[in-house]
Amino acid sequence: MANGVERESELVVMFSEEELSEMSGVRRCLNYIEVTCGCTSHRYGDAVGRLRVFQNGDLEISCECTPGCQEDKLTPAAFEKHSGRETARKWKNNVWVIVNEEKVPLFKTVLLKYYNQASKNANGSHRSHNGRACHRDEFIRCTRCNKDRRFRLRTKEECRIHHDALADSNWKCSDLPYDKISCDDDEERASRRVYRGCTRSPTCKGCTSCVCFGCEICRFSDCSCQTCVDFTMNAKT
Repeated sequence: MANGVERESELVVMFSEEELSEMSGVRRCLNYIEVTCGCTSHRYGDAVGRLRVFQNGDLEISCECTPGCQEDKLTPAAFEKHSGRETARKWKNNVWVIVNEEKVPLFKTVLLKYYNQASKNANGSHRSHNGRACHRDEFIRCTRCNKDRRFRLRTKEECRIHHDALADSNWKCSDLPYDKISCDDDEERASRRVYRGCTRSPTCKGCTSCVCFGCEICRFSDCSCQTCVDFTMNAKT
């Protein structure tokens, strides 16, 4: 170990020694770097975890809030919610790492360099005619109250939230990490649900401008579902 940074052989150099030298718990691995991270709740205190930063821009957190916690491969937004943070939906501000023995928000560090670049590239390669990312809003039905809930798919983070919710056969309203919504809240009116965010036509029912069949913003290399696996394999060939 040199300068507090644990190494493994033949590692991908993602950040310089200087960029990581003052960060706590840094570990360089074969295709990612790992650092100690956390999120603070005024009610529950600090939830600590291990943040993995991948070169393709993916971020995942293994939670260590309690010795028996089984939450692994959480997105930063999911970790933020899991920690009990009261003002969720701002994970770049609320999830921190330790630099020079002080808690520093992720957005103030170099750790989001690859995430930001991946989001920029994905949005740039999959845009509609007016330059906006063309993923329309989708709805998922709560298994408890049977109400349809809207998912906005403007960023990679939002797409991952929808992707994981779609794969959850027991998804419920309280699982939404960015909206404070419960089963008691009213469902959107049918007249409002027809507006899905298409840049070509507000009430579009699905067209080439708003329906995506797979891109870097809505497919994930760390997901084991067949759709993501196929996309990742095809992208490599």
